[in-house]
Amino acid sequence: MIKGYLLLLASTFSIAFLHALAPDHWMPFAVIGKAQGWSKRKLVLVTFISGMGHVGSTILLGSIGILLGLNLWRLKGVESQRGQIALWLLIGFGIAYTIWGLKKARDHRHEHIDAESAKLRTTTLWALFAIFVLGPCEPLIPLMFLATEYGWTGIFLTSLTFSIITIFMMVLQSLLASIGIQLIKHDIAERYAHVFAGIVIVLTGAFVMLLGI
Repeated sequence: MIKGYLLLLASTFSIAFLHALAPDHWMPFAVIGKAQGWSKRKLVLVTFISGMGHVGSTILLGSIGILLGLNLWRLKGVESQRGQIALWLLIGFGIAYTIWGLKKARDHRHEHIDAESAKLRTTTLWALFAIFVLGPCEPLIPLMFLATEYGWTGIFLTSLTFSIITIFMMVLQSLLASIGIQLIKHDIAERYAHVFAGIVIVLTGAFVMLLGI
């Protein structure tokens, strides 16, 4: 029994690792962080909190489903629909951010942060968090159901393992991508940073949707 559960945990580790490699898990934070001049500390904090919401919503849904005795395939269907909605919201957010970025580039005001920019920064944080809360960790639901054989302790440890790996990978990749983006030094890149961020987010969402990740 212990050997079987250790195998489940190893599988959970591997699946969480591969799941978190999807660019929609880290690219939005890196490009928005660059455009808005986030510190590394803020980048880590925003990514971490969004990651908590990302895995937490799925754990909550999976736990409720197990308690109510719902069918695994029904929950997977719900998660799949959530995933499609989250991707469309991510693409929509990217389009809206691109449009705002074009307006900002046209105004080209760098000497101070106006009220509109401050409001957008706050809106951006809430939008990212909401999108990631809605976005599911689809592979986690089947793993939670497999873990029911080992009771709630098994479900808890499986969920915890998946969460730690997923959030760690999100933060690490966001940081690495941010470091790479920071190497781009050009007046045009600076002026159109918000535009580029929006376009990258749109392309990221479209890419993940096409691959069905």
